[in-house]
Amino acid sequence: MQRRYFSLSAIALSLFASSVFAQTKWDLPAAYAATNFHSENLVQFAKDVDAATAGKLKITVHANASLFKANEIKRAVQGGQAQIGEVLLVNFENENAIYGADGVPFLATSYADSKRLYDAQKPVLEKLLAAQGMKLLFAVAWPSQGIYTKKEINSVADLRGIKWRAYSPATAKIAELIGAQPVTIQAAELSQALATGVIESYMSSGATGFDTKTYESLKYFYDTQAWLPKNAVIVNKKAFDALDPATQAALVKTAAEAETRGWKVSAEKDGFYKKALTEKGMQIVTPSPKLMADMKQVGAIMLADWQKRAGADGEAIISTFNQSAKPAAKAKK
Repeated sequence: MQRRYFSLSAIALSLFASSVFAQTKWDLPAAYAATNFHSENLVQFAKDVDAATAGKLKITVHANASLFKANEIKRAVQGGQAQIGEVLLVNFENENAIYGADGVPFLATSYADSKRLYDAQKPVLEKLLAAQGMKLLFAVAWPSQGIYTKKEINSVADLRGIKWRAYSPATAKIAELIGAQPVTIQAAELSQALATGVIESYMSSGATGFDTKTYESLKYFYDTQAWLPKNAVIVNKKAFDALDPATQAALVKTAAEAETRGWKVSAEKDGFYKKALTEKGMQIVTPSPKLMADMKQVGAIMLADWQKRAGADGEAIISTFNQSAKPAAKAKK
């Protein structure tokens, strides 16, 4: 009897061990606050993956750079320290210009244009990531970028010498072109940098301004709508390939749903954040014609520079992007 009891217990333990072994756990580091819409979308994505795979794939989201800093996440995924992660693509433009396509000021200034640019960039991006042992799952745009300042500005001349937050090669380049002093500050460090006067101005979206309580330190947001950078969710290719085909399919399908949801929420939040900033005492300002002309000149210089660095792949992206605008232009006539 005792022997039979032991045998049944061993079988039960074996089955339990098999079920545990069948479950895969992934860590997803992200750089932004847990309350940011990107982070909330990631949490929903993780829940949906859990449901779609019947618990076989569990993803834990680590927001606010709590697992890896923003500029470390891509390397962590590439090296396998994290199986999956969310990165701001423009952060890696110095590594390859293709990552910076959506950081060129005034190339794509609306959600529709940004989506067309993403569609043009995506095949090249997927090829680039694959060569580095990674796979693109989905990407979501930030709301449009404007200029946060302590003082009123009417032209680029008013920004000369100002301590300017640079969070990417593109924003550092803007600082150089407008004569500002670039200071490298990631999103998780922004509130403190503002409070202590380390920076006095920066370009970002209403989302970042709201999340970091920028309104407590700066009082003006110039709504230039200069560009819409994207966060991309990337996965280590070996980790993806280790999943069974059904789990892979569920993950890809759920990622597509997260992408659609993320773009929709981002567009909805664009207006929400500007209203929320106004309610907190920040002035949302329409830029003067002179400021816009100055900033568009900066954008033209940066586009020419980006095309030179991006080479044939960059030319293909811009060509596809421009061609995709033609049907829309004809439809308006």
